[in-house]
Amino acid sequence: MNAPQNLFATVPKRSARAPVAPFLPMSRAEMEKLGWDECDVILVTGDAYIDHPSFGMALVGRLLEAQGFRVGIISQPDWQSADAFRALGKPRLYFGITAGNMDSMVNRYTSDRKIRSDDAYTPNGEPNKRPDRAVSVYAHRAREAFPGTPVIIGSIEASLRRIAHYDYWSDKVRKSVLIDSKADLLIFGNAERALVDLTHRMAKGEDIKAIKDLRGTAFLVPQGWLPSEEWGVHNSTRVDVPGRIDAHPDPYAMAKEDKEACATENAAPEPTVKPIRIMTREERQAMAKEKHNRTVVRLPSYDTVSTDPVMYAHASRVFHLESNPGNARAMVQQHGDRDVWINPPPLPLAMDEMDGVYDMNYARAPHPAYGNARIPAWEMIRFSVNIMRGCFGGCTFCSITEHEGRIIQSRSEPSILREIEHIRDKTKGFTGTISDLGGPTANMYRLACKEKTIEESCRRLSCVYPSICSNLGTDHSKLIQLYRKARAIPGVKKILISSGLRYDLAVRSPEYVKELVTHHVGGLLKIAPEHTETNVLSKMMKPGIGAYDEFKAMFEKFSIEAGKKQYLIPYFIAAHPGTSDEDMLNLALWLKKNNFRLDQVQTFMPTPMAMATTMYHSRKNPLKKVTGDSEVVETPRTAKVRKAHKAFLRYYDPANWPILRETLKAMGRGDLIGNGEKHLIPAWTPGEENMTAAPEGKRAMPTLAPGAQRGARPGQPAGGRAPAPRGGRPNALTGSMTARETVETKARPSILDTIKVKPKTAAKPAQSTTKGRR
Repeated sequence: MNAPQNLFATVPKRSARAPVAPFLPMSRAEMEKLGWDECDVILVTGDAYIDHPSFGMALVGRLLEAQGFRVGIISQPDWQSADAFRALGKPRLYFGITAGNMDSMVNRYTSDRKIRSDDAYTPNGEPNKRPDRAVSVYAHRAREAFPGTPVIIGSIEASLRRIAHYDYWSDKVRKSVLIDSKADLLIFGNAERALVDLTHRMAKGEDIKAIKDLRGTAFLVPQGWLPSEEWGVHNSTRVDVPGRIDAHPDPYAMAKEDKEACATENAAPEPTVKPIRIMTREERQAMAKEKHNRTVVRLPSYDTVSTDPVMYAHASRVFHLESNPGNARAMVQQHGDRDVWINPPPLPLAMDEMDGVYDMNYARAPHPAYGNARIPAWEMIRFSVNIMRGCFGGCTFCSITEHEGRIIQSRSEPSILREIEHIRDKTKGFTGTISDLGGPTANMYRLACKEKTIEESCRRLSCVYPSICSNLGTDHSKLIQLYRKARAIPGVKKILISSGLRYDLAVRSPEYVKELVTHHVGGLLKIAPEHTETNVLSKMMKPGIGAYDEFKAMFEKFSIEAGKKQYLIPYFIAAHPGTSDEDMLNLALWLKKNNFRLDQVQTFMPTPMAMATTMYHSRKNPLKKVTGDSEVVETPRTAKVRKAHKAFLRYYDPANWPILRETLKAMGRGDLIGNGEKHLIPAWTPGEENMTAAPEGKRAMPTLAPGAQRGARPGQPAGGRAPAPRGGRPNALTGSMTARETVETKARPSILDTIKVKPKTAAKPAQSTTKGRR
């Protein structure tokens, strides 16, 4: 594997050949204004082109521009023909293909496989501006436009489909996207370093077919190909099939002398005698590491995993265990007469490299070609700042870890503060409020393993589950300092934190919780318990109710001290693998007990490569060793059951009462249907056929959440408006519009006896009895 170097080590001096343009060109006319006769690289994206580092094509385009290359953008092309792919002419080096910031299938379909009515990454939210499986469609059209031009695929869609994967929308295991797209190379994960190295090598005349040593890349090779004779293969399958076995000679057998054989032996050269070498411990370790780095793990073939769910789960487990850049080996998977070769993941960017990526000359606005059109995704993030990448939570339903890695990559404080000043000075419509300082998670900024050597050797699937690792640093002081300096910038009136919060980490730092609650909550703070049942949470790799209660107590205490009325807004997942009807009922009763009326709820969507998706497809638990007799994970799969599970989260909605009555009766829990305080849903009442509840006074109403008023939207305190999830940013990695967290409870058959009509009095923060963390 190539030795890493600083991402910007090869940046040339700016010349007239590559001027800095306000926007990368999207037309021949814009190219002519820049004096270009051709582009070196043409990037094709399924999103509108917004020149901002939160949008992948802008970040990649500006990075290559900084390296001296001419980069053009083809945004949301008409894929019905190749004409749109000829708009900028033939690229000198290659086409770079991406579906956009979101997987195209997640972008276009709901968890019920229904077409979405809008697209947040399209002008005016217009739907149907990208095809299904956009990466493959765009790649084929690019080849049709200019045969022989190299095609490189990347982004979230390609990254999560680099091996054989279960596809929820077709309900089958599909081949690697390399097979479907016929691309020359796939770049996955944080692709900056690989992309820069690749582009420079191709510019020097190196054939893309010969570039096979870049971390974070995957490609097709002939079956059985190895980089050199020094490489070995390790079989990942459960059964080790031995080769031919030679019988051992009997030392007591009397054999006749064979003079011919003796003559032959005498004529043979003397055997080579290798001296015994005494090696130091360091030399042995270096040799073992060298052997490790030259070993490829062979996953079960596509033909095997597509027909054997147990082997699919096994392959998924092995794949995730080989995800730490410090010790991951290359992997290979047979697809017919060819192999998909996957190099180890990219090494994380250093802080100065992260700064360089985000400090480039972005216009921080949509391309002028869109005029006054409103692009929802831009409206959501225009006043937010991404301060870090990666997530060590390892939540099974989320693909952030698979795409961005477990090692947190943070920007420096000066870089972040500069971006806030850029927003203040350059972003149209700024009124003084920064909507978010975050990332995949709000409070993992600069958190890392205490020892680099431990980090590089670790093979845990999560740093915080089933408990927070003793080697993980949880000091929030750097983040607190950043918040304080950001608030002090002239012209900044308020800084909100909207990214999903890891409350299990936050409770380790009461000073951070106080800082957050006192200065950075705009009345509502989203928090994601995800569920209440231990068996479900164990399939999510999530913490329990103890951490949630501890954080809630801190939140309320510091809100009172600050003289503010502030509320937690919870998020939950329905129909997650391992969830039974009883689990969802207990969650609904917990919600009623705590006076929660959820507005935004999410049904589990199986996305490629996520471990929860493996559970959904295989009904096996890849968090443990997988065998034919290992744990079975029953999963809600039918539309009716999934609908009922979602209905439990909105038990108060009259539209859900018919299916909940049917489900409760089938469970033998008809005792929960009625108009009393201890009933979950009412019996049929007049007016329900119009989806309206009975007049007040005709039946008992659940107590409203503290601070709520009649007429307010469910789950919304009076005078407040529920914030857009995750800083208003759609989460492309989980396929949802929410961030994720969790809880647990000891309640199993029923918690009716614990329901109290009167609100609980404030209690002192309790020590968490669970250590499961996101």
